[in-house]
Amino acid sequence: MFLRVEEFDFDLPPDLIAQEPLPNRAESRLLILNRNTGQIKHENFAKFPQFLRAGDVLVLNNTRVLPARLIGRKLEGSATVEILLLKRRSAHLWETLVRPGRRLPPGTHVIFGNGELKAKIVEVLPDGGRLVEFFYEGIFEEILNRLGEMPLPPYIKKRLEDKERYQTVYAKESGSAAAPTAGLHFTPKMLAEIEALGVEVIYLTLHVGLGTFRPVTVSDVRLHKMHSEYYCLTAEAAQKINYCRHQGGRIVAVGTTTCRTLETVADEEGKIQAGSGWTDIFIYPGYHFKATDVLLTNFHLPRSTLLMLVSAFAGKDKVLSAYRQAVDKKYRFFSFGDAMLIY
Repeated sequence: MFLRVEEFDFDLPPDLIAQEPLPNRAESRLLILNRNTGQIKHENFAKFPQFLRAGDVLVLNNTRVLPARLIGRKLEGSATVEILLLKRRSAHLWETLVRPGRRLPPGTHVIFGNGELKAKIVEVLPDGGRLVEFFYEGIFEEILNRLGEMPLPPYIKKRLEDKERYQTVYAKESGSAAAPTAGLHFTPKMLAEIEALGVEVIYLTLHVGLGTFRPVTVSDVRLHKMHSEYYCLTAEAAQKINYCRHQGGRIVAVGTTTCRTLETVADEEGKIQAGSGWTDIFIYPGYHFKATDVLLTNFHLPRSTLLMLVSAFAGKDKVLSAYRQAVDKKYRFFSFGDAMLIY
C-alpha cells in the first residue's frame, strides 16, 4: 500500500494556530469523534471526565520539558548563538541543534549568562547537529532552569512568560525537548475528579524529542524514519493496566506520546510489559492497535507523523472530516490549542 504524504494535508488558516495558552487549562474546547460511526460532538474540556467509566485507566506521560534553549555568545568574537539540547549522552555531553551552524565548527567555545555555563563544540553529527561538552560548577539542571528558555515549537512566535504553562501539572521526570501537549488541559482538580469516578490514573514516561516536529520528506510515508525516544514503564503501572484490560475496562491514552509508548510495550495480545529503553515506533494507517482503546490528543500539523497516528486510530477520512469541522468552528490548533477525544 503506497501512502502519499499529500493524503494527510489539510487547509489551516494561520490565525487558528494558538500562540499562547488559555488562562485556565480546562477551558479548552473538546471535539469528540466516534471512530466507528464518524459521529462528531462539540463540548468543553471541563466535561472530559463524563466520557470515562469506572474501571477505565487514564494513562498520562509524566515527562518534564527541559528549558533546553540556550542563548549564548561565542568566546571568540562575541557573536550570538543558540544551542538546543536534544539528548544527553553523558554527564557533560549532549547532542544538540545549533544556530548559526556555519559559525560553530568543532573547537568553538560558547559562554552563557555571566560565565556560569560554558560549552565547547566537540563534533559535527551526521544530521548536522553538534555534540557539545558543557563546563560548570554545581547542578546542571539548576543552571539550566536559570539560563534556559522553553523550546517552544517553531509555529509559536509569542514569548511564553510563565515556563510552567508549557508543562503538565503532573510533569515529574525531566528530559523532554517538547511537551506532551494533550496533557496540558488537565488540572489537579480534574484529576481528583477522575479518580473519584473509579478511574485509575497511571503514569509512564516518554521523553519527547524534536523528531515530533520533523517533517516527512519521503514521497511514500512508510519509508519515513522516526527518531528514537526514551521511555520507561514501571512494573506496578504495567500490572494495573493489564488488570484493567482483564476486567473489561478501557485504556485511555492521553496524547500520542502515551499511545506510542503503550504500543511499544504491548505484546500481540495487548498485554503490557514493564521496562525502559528507546522506541522509534512509527504508527500510520494500516497499523493494528494492541493496547489503546481511547485516545485524547490535540490537533496536529498537516502532513505530520502525529496526524498519521491519529488517522491510523480513527481512519484518515473520519479524522480529516473532523479537522474540517474544527477549522469551520474555529478550534485552536497545535500545542496550546484545543483537544480531540477519539473513542
